[in-house]
Amino acid sequence: MNFNAQLLVAIDSSQNSQNPVLNISIFLAFVAVTMIIVIRASRNNSSAADFYAGGRSFSGRQNGIAIAGDYLSAASFLGICGAIAINGYDGFLYSIGFLVAWLVALLLVAELMRNTAKFTMADVLSFRLKQRPVRMAAALTTLMVTFFYLLAQMAGAGGLVSLLLGLDDKLGQSLVIAVVGVVMILYVLIGGMKGTTWVQIIKAVLLIAGAAIMTFWVLALKGFNFGAVLEAAINHPENAHGADILAPGIKYGALPIDFVSLALALVLGTAGLPHVLMRFYTVPTAKEARRSVVWAIWLIGIFYLFTLVLGFGAGALVGPETIAAAPGGVNSAAPLLAAFLGGPLLLGCISAVAFATILAVVAGLTITASASFAHDIYSSVVKKGNVTAKQEVKVARITTVVIGALAIVGGIGVQGQNVAFLVALAFAVAASANLPTILYSLFWKRFTTRGVVWSMIGGLIAAVGLIAFSPVVSGNETAMLGAGIDFAIFPLKNPGILSIPIGFFFGWLGSVTDKTAESKKLAAEMEVRALTGYGAEPPAQH
Repeated sequence: MNFNAQLLVAIDSSQNSQNPVLNISIFLAFVAVTMIIVIRASRNNSSAADFYAGGRSFSGRQNGIAIAGDYLSAASFLGICGAIAINGYDGFLYSIGFLVAWLVALLLVAELMRNTAKFTMADVLSFRLKQRPVRMAAALTTLMVTFFYLLAQMAGAGGLVSLLLGLDDKLGQSLVIAVVGVVMILYVLIGGMKGTTWVQIIKAVLLIAGAAIMTFWVLALKGFNFGAVLEAAINHPENAHGADILAPGIKYGALPIDFVSLALALVLGTAGLPHVLMRFYTVPTAKEARRSVVWAIWLIGIFYLFTLVLGFGAGALVGPETIAAAPGGVNSAAPLLAAFLGGPLLLGCISAVAFATILAVVAGLTITASASFAHDIYSSVVKKGNVTAKQEVKVARITTVVIGALAIVGGIGVQGQNVAFLVALAFAVAASANLPTILYSLFWKRFTTRGVVWSMIGGLIAAVGLIAFSPVVSGNETAMLGAGIDFAIFPLKNPGILSIPIGFFFGWLGSVTDKTAESKKLAAEMEVRALTGYGAEPPAQH
């Protein structure tokens, strides 16, 4: 058949000897161009505001594009396309959760966070409470979320190597993880938030443009009729589910509450992700913070519509079984579709965009973690505020190298294992430990220092504990530890439905049992500042 011949040629061309060279060349070109931009952007990186918040010099539109770049990770592009190609409707539910989450961020968090804080989430939480315990707890959850997210991205880079560069051995994948880590460290060291933001903007434009080209290509093959794409996916000989791919139930039909738990973590976790929250401080005003979230919603929403077409397009043109059997597994849907559509050249471009995506996201995560340590622990707790901006930035740069090295070692260590639990854990911890404390701090005057610490530590322990005893770690073939070891007693793959209420409960319990009187003056000041923006100007450099 003509279809089979095309597919064999496409898959063969995606694995021929020239393709890795092409992929590496395109990737190196991206790194070279962005590194030049990062170096140019770093010329004025003298103060803490420059390093952490890009001097608050970005417009709402620029920051919105950067937020989209930060948010649209390799999992968003490769993972969701593959999930839709194999699970149909249930795969698209991830996109809905990721997108709806931004309404929570827009309506409850973005403007108030921008008005209240300087650089990090802990600035908000400690505004009217005791500095040291609150900053320590906030820094702990921030470092946990960013580290697990980093591990997932770094391990994802290694996992994609087998398909994109033709390297099947562990050493080759480890080298790629190391290269990604080193480039990421250079981005942050040289450019700070300003350079990282420009990398995010470029990467977002490339990713959305690449997805748009492939989307229109798929639709053009079917006469720009999305219904014809769906029909082809239903009738593909490898599709064992038939028309059921257009209805819910293939993945979550056996245990619908599992999806409810995942959705809660996705929707509520986004507004508590430290690297997303930190982006609100790169704009000059609260109005621009709101505007940046609106831009992000539009861009991310359009992108997820593209993934709907690409996912079903991959199911229609490549086939679910072929995708599942490819070296990259579910993550290979978009690259295989690119190979089918445009051969080695388009595959090379999509491969480079995938690596650029990982690079940009890990750079954003790294600067968040380094800022949290330097600003919240070193400056505020260790030095009690008696530190210059220059010293603080120096510590942040040292922290960047340490975190980058840990991410490289960790990413190499979890190669070949199920890393989905790492992303789930990041979102679950953000939703369980960070979001309750943020909302309580902004909207509840009786929230106390004990409430912050109990909420963050309680939510963190609940999320990590439930994940540890869930099916993503043990008890089945796809688990991290495999089917041979089984100590799974929590039936759900995501702990959100339990750990999020636990985080809110401990925040309330800690506050109502705390006899310490918090400052009413600071509470009133925080309320005025959060609602009006008065006093939210960039701090004076020192």
